[in-house]
Amino acid sequence: MFDKADVSPNENSSLSTQQFLTFSLSDQEFGIEILRVQEIKNYSRVTPIPNSPPNVKGVMNLRGTVIPIVDLRNTLGMPSADYDKFTVIIVVNIESRIVGLVVDAVSDVMDVNQSDIEVPPTLTSEAGSSVVNGIAKSADRLITILNISNLISVEPAVAAVA
Repeated sequence: MFDKADVSPNENSSLSTQQFLTFSLSDQEFGIEILRVQEIKNYSRVTPIPNSPPNVKGVMNLRGTVIPIVDLRNTLGMPSADYDKFTVIIVVNIESRIVGLVVDAVSDVMDVNQSDIEVPPTLTSEAGSSVVNGIAKSADRLITILNISNLISVEPAVAAVA
């Protein structure tokens, strides 16, 4: 994890850092901008919606607001997994919508130096590259930084549910 203490005070003022909430899906680490995160909830029952895409698990009532719940494993084309005690829903703000994202587990909030974020490698799919903002390097970890707006906006059914 990047530690601001590792940077001298003079260097710290010239560095541009961003904060990301990191989470895991399978054995991979991902991050989203912390400013998008509204809250983190333990996974609880979700009401299925008929004829919704496979990545939309359904909806839940969040303090009087019905929000869609999206399984990020499915959205990213990863194999499904059983939900366990570590499974959480990250509630995020995407433009004017609130959406819940199901992930395997939340890791931590990480400060990342802008210079430690590399442009994502060129992918064969234009849609694939538009959902990845970059790859953050922190010690021996590589964290895929997701563009959550592009990731969720490519799913028209989520907008209809929200």
